Order: sequence, then structure tokens, then C-alpha cells
Amino acid sequence: MDVRRLPGLTDYHEAWALQREVHEAVRTGAADDTLLLVEHPDVYTAGRRTRRDERPDDGTPVVDVDRGGKITWHGPGQQVVYPIVRLAEPVDVVAYVRALEEAVMATCARLGVATTRVDGRSGVWLAADPGDPATGRAARLERKVCAVGVRVAKGVTMHGLALNCAVDLGRFGHIVPCGITDADVTSLSAELGRTVTPADVADDLVDDLRAALAPCTAPPAHRATVGPPTPPGVADVTSTDREPRPEGEPAHVG
Repeated sequence: MDVRRLPGLTDYHEAWALQREVHEAVRTGAADDTLLLVEHPDVYTAGRRTRRDERPDDGTPVVDVDRGGKITWHGPGQQVVYPIVRLAEPVDVVAYVRALEEAVMATCARLGVATTRVDGRSGVWLAADPGDPATGRAARLERKVCAVGVRVAKGVTMHGLALNCAVDLGRFGHIVPCGITDADVTSLSAELGRTVTPADVADDLVDDLRAALAPCTAPPAHRATVGPPTPPGVADVTSTDREPRPEGEPAHVG
């Protein structure tokens, strides 16, 4: 699996174009499975299910993207990874999303942050804390430390995960993150009480992704799928949502 680390802060549109380029190369067998590691400048991105009332309340521009899920924020201090990999047949998008979550959970555990999954919601979470009046520890809602949103076209993945390392959590206050109103957002730095940067987690996250994705990616012998380019907007996808999605809806999660 190739790893490409984009330097500095990479414009979202530039990274999205690179995803499409690498996706086509992986689809045709011209490139190996690839992990793109990137940090973006401030940007909100909205999946196709985003409602008007979930968009920024301050008029900030939003990039509408071809993944499932709803709106989220990307920016400095967040480690974004776009795995562009060919999934094994039969394609199981739910298993793929769970593998992404498993990798992030392993990386968080290395740092001493205990994470979990929340039934019916994607991503990596910290469990709710009822607090302790005796010690003055305040109660806390479930809080998401990593968002996951994917698209699968012609058996090859796009988009991916965003792990909050040392982000400005206030940026999430202008939107309804992933359309979820009854939970919170956090970062590794906020949970540990010290600064944890994307550079601090990148190597471990790559190792954990390689291990977690191995069972759900196609072996090299099954990668010869040369054919016509995928037309814009056309994808053979499977949704990870609980409810059936309309045909052609990108695989998701928020």
C-alpha cells in the first residue's frame, strides 16, 4: 500500500482532484492501493444529505461533495486520511467503514484515549460520562473524535476519515456536525490535556490502517479491471445507512 503525505495545508479542491486521479489509477490497475494523508485549511464540506439548516450560521462557504453523510469541518490540526483502495468481492462497505474505525480506535489507544463505537452512528467516539458530584467532575455527552464519510465507485474507495488532533473545536459550533444534535465533538488534545498534532499520530495511523484494511481489500491477483473511465456522477455504491438509500446515493457516513 502506497502512502502519500501532502505537505503543508492542501486546498480541499486540490486534494479532491488528486483523489479522483488516484482512484482512476487504482481502478484500472495502474496504481497500488494508496493512503493520502493531508491537512486542509479551514473548509466545510457537505454530503448530499445535508439540510439547509445544518449549514454554517455565519455564511461561511461550503464545498458540496460526492460522498454520503452530512456536513463537517476540516482544518488545521486535523489528520485527514483518504484511503483509495480496491475492496474485496463481494464489496462490503459496512465492513470497510468498521475497519477504518478499528484503525482509528487502535491509534487512540496507543495514546491512552479509550474510544468506542455508537450504535447507529459512524465514526469513533468517546463514551458519555455521567460525572461525579463528589469530585466535581462534570457530566459529558458522547463526543466524536473522528468522522468517517466514504464513497465507493467501481469497487474502489474515496474520501475517508478525519481525526481531530489539535483543532479549533469552535469551528464545529457554526454547523450541526454530521447532522447530530445530541452529542458533542472533541479532539485528542482536549481529552489528553496536552497538544497532540497530526504529525504525532500519522505513522501509527498508517500502520493501524494497513493492518485493519488488509482483510477487506482485494488481493493483487484480482485487481485487473481495466475498462472505460467512470463517468462523472456515476458510481456503483452501497450505503452504510440503516435505511435504504436511493440508487446511486454515495456510501456514507456522517
